[in-house]
Amino acid sequence: MNTISFNMYQALAVATVMLVIGQHCVKRVDVFSRYCIPAPVIGGVIFAVVHFILRELGIVEFSMEMNLQAVFMRAFFCSVGFLASFAVLKKGGIGVLKLLFLAVSMIVIQDCIGGFGASIFGLDPKLGLSMGSISLVGGHGTAAAFGQYLENMQVDTALTVAIASATYGLIAGCMIGGPIAASKIKAYGLSSTTDVNPKSAEVPIDLDTGALDAEKMLEAAIWLVLAIGAGTLISDVIGKVLTMPEYIGALLAAAVFRNLADSSGRELPMKEINSLGNLCLSFFLAMAMISLKLWQLIDLAVPMLAILLVQTVLMFFFASFVVFPFMGKDYDAAVMSSGFCGFGMGATPNAMANMQAITRLYGPSPVSFMIVPIVGALFIDFFNATIITLFANFF
Repeated sequence: MNTISFNMYQALAVATVMLVIGQHCVKRVDVFSRYCIPAPVIGGVIFAVVHFILRELGIVEFSMEMNLQAVFMRAFFCSVGFLASFAVLKKGGIGVLKLLFLAVSMIVIQDCIGGFGASIFGLDPKLGLSMGSISLVGGHGTAAAFGQYLENMQVDTALTVAIASATYGLIAGCMIGGPIAASKIKAYGLSSTTDVNPKSAEVPIDLDTGALDAEKMLEAAIWLVLAIGAGTLISDVIGKVLTMPEYIGALLAAAVFRNLADSSGRELPMKEINSLGNLCLSFFLAMAMISLKLWQLIDLAVPMLAILLVQTVLMFFFASFVVFPFMGKDYDAAVMSSGFCGFGMGATPNAMANMQAITRLYGPSPVSFMIVPIVGALFIDFFNATIITLFANFF
């Protein structure tokens, strides 16, 4: 069988083409936008399926040089670190702390189910982490990063399993979130107590890039580069104790820079940092997706399905019988339960989509639209990366 090799520049070009194709698919296929499936994932899956078919037919196999993927990955997670402002966490109040506690608990539970579940099927428990919080709470970005990290630890198929599990999680989180909230609202006779237009309560954190300033964009790039550089020193120190992904140091350094800036009253160019981070995420994900080897999933179909179904059932009961009463057993708690399913199985956009669907029917919930994005968009990836690293070393 012929093999076509792409160098790192050609691989990036192929990934970019599939990214554009994915963007067009999102605009034209309603189901993709409804479940908040990222454009790089759609385009990458198309490429991976075509690659699978061509390989199975014995026509051609592609080989990609992925050096640039690590650069984009480190820059993206560095931007995530800049979101970890503990001043914001404190400002969010007790509700944010309570939901964060629940989210961190869910990370631990998902990783236990993934790791020990894989052991039951005779698989490497580290591979099970790809079916735990790496792909579910983490989403595609964390799945691609830690999937590669686990493969570097000689865990074969970890990247492909993590990406496939993350895609499953996006859909499952949307499917169970709405019914949970609706059932609680009806069972307890709950209703919104806020007499405002729902749309006015649905933008608690401005993560939209908006108009960007060229000078601030340069400043944002400087902050990212400095944090990435400082992060290598942190990684060297922690690496003597724990085996960790290469980007963790950059994430921690960025968090330190952000909180030092907050304490000194300095305002960082967060819109620009977010924009650069999202740009890097798109390229990083697109490159990770086109490198998927779908043929590796064939022998893992049964254990994957079993573990992911257990994760889904667990999330359903956790959101219903833990999140709802712990967050107050009121209308806001019901809405937050649906949002918890969104980012606990997929990503923050899924959480927002779940909550918007509920509030459009039953009325606004400003508290939910403040608390859930703070936890899901600003803090959960920070804690998730740390916990996954600990579990990877434990197993």
